[in-house]
Amino acid sequence: MPDSFLNGPLTDDRLTLWRERLASPAQGSGLFVAHDDGELLGFVYLFPAPDERILLDNLHVRPVSIGSGIGTQLLRRGLAWAADEHPGRQVYLEVLYANTRAIAFYERHGARRTDERICRFQQGFELPEFEYAWPMN
Repeated sequence: MPDSFLNGPLTDDRLTLWRERLASPAQGSGLFVAHDDGELLGFVYLFPAPDERILLDNLHVRPVSIGSGIGTQLLRRGLAWAADEHPGRQVYLEVLYANTRAIAFYERHGARRTDERICRFQQGFELPEFEYAWPMN
């Protein structure tokens, strides 16, 4: 992402988004957090997409906790939740092409690339992204 966005409106943009999501959760959505003694270590958020699939929209782990297994635990929890709450619906995500660490993580956990496209951000820039999905059982 452009430095002008990362060093500018990104924080306000994310605060607005999460305040809205927490104040009025999307029907059928799931938010799961990992914490230790009240400290947030990571979270995963999923919700039903208009195309009837389940979008894994966010999976984040604090940088100091990367490699600790928290991301794997959150991903497994999110996928299990989706299977229980939305049986028969495929889980997918969108990841920026340059996010090679996340791509490797998702591929290690069974996700398969299903599409590639250009993501157009409301802030006026475009970046290539991939779509990944987990095979339906």
